[in-house]
Amino acid sequence: MRGKNIRVILFAGKGGVGKTSIAAATAISSARIGYKTLVMSLDAAHSLSDIFDLNKGLMDKNKGEPVEVEQNLWIQEIDVQEEIQRNWKEVYQYIETLFNISGIDEVLAEELAIMPGMEEVSSLLYINRYVNEKVFDVVILDCAPTGESLRFISIPTTLEWYMKKLFKVERLFTKYARPVVQRIYSVPLPDDSYFESLRYLFERLQGVEDLLTNPRITSARLVINPEKIVIKETQRAFMYFCLYGLCVDAIIINRILPEGISDVHFDRWKATQSRHIDLVKEYFSPVPLFKVGLFGDEIVGGDSLAQLSKMLYDNLDPTTRFSTENPYKYMKRGGQYILNMRLPFITKEDVELSKSDNELLVRIGGFKRNVLLPRKVAHYAPLGAKLDGQNLVVTFGGEYDEEGNQEGEGRS
Repeated sequence: MRGKNIRVILFAGKGGVGKTSIAAATAISSARIGYKTLVMSLDAAHSLSDIFDLNKGLMDKNKGEPVEVEQNLWIQEIDVQEEIQRNWKEVYQYIETLFNISGIDEVLAEELAIMPGMEEVSSLLYINRYVNEKVFDVVILDCAPTGESLRFISIPTTLEWYMKKLFKVERLFTKYARPVVQRIYSVPLPDDSYFESLRYLFERLQGVEDLLTNPRITSARLVINPEKIVIKETQRAFMYFCLYGLCVDAIIINRILPEGISDVHFDRWKATQSRHIDLVKEYFSPVPLFKVGLFGDEIVGGDSLAQLSKMLYDNLDPTTRFSTENPYKYMKRGGQYILNMRLPFITKEDVELSKSDNELLVRIGGFKRNVLLPRKVAHYAPLGAKLDGQNLVVTFGGEYDEEGNQEGEGRS
């Protein structure tokens, strides 16, 4: 990739905000610059082929493998049934057997045996292989709606914990318990091929967590509409991306009403959008912000995607790392929780902290920042804050009193 590392870019956000259009537009721009680019759908309800206006038969024929749509550009929509045969056969067959024994209809059992996480792990296997084998210069991921994309980024950590803490114990226990259980119980325990399949899957995922948390390779871009509910959900996604160590290098505000619209019906919408755009700046600064106006028609096909990319990135290389640091980091030290916020432009003044439910409000002079807190951290009140160079360090540890009020709230 012209002397650079391979790039992996995730596009995430609430359902319906335009992630697929933005991801596809980024991919088409990347390919036309000259990068060998893949855009992969991580959403079970695939729509990449629709955005590119492709014949569905072409996708079905390739059975979940990448399809070249123009020079330097491939798209991939994961086919979970094909992935079961490639990666999950023994696991799937055992789960299906359990459902059949329980009396569930055979066709329904086949459907229920596709467990949550199978599709996400299959996607991670592809990503890991593409990066390790340098198959593409750029891999763009069109994520599922927020909740499922958070599961996607949490899977490597969860699997590693399972393999280190439980896998060997379960495999050994099952080996010795199987003969006894078979004589007294009708429900079978998994045979060794089940565990061997899991071990082989985990081996092929080795290194994927480091890949996702390396800001020189991977970054996430959150797509948002200027609407209150969407902004709140994006705050939550932003927090979890930071917790899992993924770098968010851009916030993309999509479908902004054009300035040229002048109508009583739209004036209130424009005023509301303007307020919400200011909130986005307040919530996510200093992460770079990109704005995209509402198109006059639906976005389908290469020409409209290229137009969208031009509106989004102007003359910038879309694979640029717009930021390589996470603005938030959480730590636990001595029973207290520490929030480290990167705020490079603030001056040393009194820091005012207040907290409402699971949000922390930070005021420093004329600067204000709302931070959504993890549930465990939100249980505590802020004890104080201090400026350490370009970082604001906030300590949590004040318990709630009996009436539900917070102790330790104040200023530094």
